[in-house]
Amino acid sequence: MSPNSSNKRIDSDYYVEGYATTFDEPYELTKLSDGTPIYEKVARSAFSEADLSDVILRYDHKGPVYARTTNGTLGLEITDKGLLVYADLGKTTRSKELYEDIAVGNVNKMSIQCTGIRRFDEATNTFTIERVLKMYDVSAVSIPANDDTSLMARNIEEMKKKEEQDEKRKRLALLLRLETEE
Repeated sequence: MSPNSSNKRIDSDYYVEGYATTFDEPYELTKLSDGTPIYEKVARSAFSEADLSDVILRYDHKGPVYARTTNGTLGLEITDKGLLVYADLGKTTRSKELYEDIAVGNVNKMSIQCTGIRRFDEATNTFTIERVLKMYDVSAVSIPANDDTSLMARNIEEMKKKEEQDEKRKRLALLLRLETEE
């Protein structure tokens, strides 16, 4: 299921979801002093035995905790695309402020912090995270290493407006079709 789906995994007016990492697609991690790029990617099987028992949601991997798996305000799901994250940011004033930044698009990317086993391929200058041992946090970030990540806010009002707009479009299309048939 994609983040654009209308189904929310947590019932909240302050619901966010996105991908904290994606699988098998290299992204530029850093550059050496001579300008040579170093890449990183996450193997599709990296999370198969990962400890995801107590993961927190933060901003830029530091500061306060906005959601947590152990209290049910944060969820993680491994999909074909990557690590899907969903959260209820309606429990504290601080988390609602992060929700607002996500809702207006100031924050729209994510990152992960974990321990794991990595392999380096000298031919492609690519680190591959082959196995995540322990996931510590997923973070909303200002500047991501992996630009294929995403984070978006969804609320009931926006979903209702979209459904109403879709219904109006369908009725208008039906009316236009009926007029052309006459």
